Amino acid sequence: MGDVRLTYAVDAAMELDPAGFLPAVPASYWREHPEALAPSGRIAASAGGVLVERDGRRLLIDVGLGANVLAPSLGVSQGGALMRTLRALRVPPQSIDTVAFTHLHTDHTGLGFLTGHGRKPHKAFPRADYLVARAEWEPFWNREVEVGAPSWEGFIVPMSRVLRRFDDGDEVWPGVTALITPGHSPGHTTYVISAGHGLRILVVGDAFHTPAQVEHPEWPSGPDTDIDGVLKARTTLLTQLRAPRTYCFAFHFGDQAFGRVTPVRQGKSHWHPEPARALLPAPIHLP
Repeated sequence: MGDVRLTYAVDAAMELDPAGFLPAVPASYWREHPEALAPSGRIAASAGGVLVERDGRRLLIDVGLGANVLAPSLGVSQGGALMRTLRALRVPPQSIDTVAFTHLHTDHTGLGFLTGHGRKPHKAFPRADYLVARAEWEPFWNREVEVGAPSWEGFIVPMSRVLRRFDDGDEVWPGVTALITPGHSPGHTTYVISAGHGLRILVVGDAFHTPAQVEHPEWPSGPDTDIDGVLKARTTLLTQLRAPRTYCFAFHFGDQAFGRVTPVRQGKSHWHPEPARALLPAPIHLP
């Protein structure tokens, strides 16, 4: 789009339990929308990183699930394909200059650091700056957040040695601005990517977990830490996403990850998937 290319580098297959992950969604919704469910009766989803390329530079937003797994009450998952996916895309880890996190839950931080052969955790992307919002980092560093938090020794401690913090409105990479949208986590961040010619793409992290929440923003997700904050964040995001020439990326929307939001009657919004070319077969399938 414009002068920027976005590629979803998939790390994990996921299926979310409708009742466990989205308890606020009425069971009648799923009965009326069977197309929203996988044959298992769960919601098809995914995790990974968004590769942003511009002018010879590479930014990776989030790094997938890795060896972590969803809690059984939330669904099923199988991850760990991110590095293999990037290799297949001919993207060496050392070619990525920046890794930016939308938030610090395990399904977005899994491949941030690697261990092996008795070594201490080291950056999976050795030349990259690691970025996270100050409002997100401090509660995790102070151990005020437990649910969904990554490993202390495997992520938080090594991250403390290399991270670069930013605040709301900061430009974190050329043409990429941070919009702090707390609620799902304390400093959850949306990245607003300017693509030239008035085009914008918003990488919304976990502000939404399923397209149903675009139409019904009043339906929170089970892992949300601040429901009022989530509703406020979604109001802000939907106002921006309904603007002309504005597109969206949502990590957990499965094969509908890229799309647009359009207004419909009675103030509701609708998710329109944007066709995206598959460069590779799906790297991982659930058993």
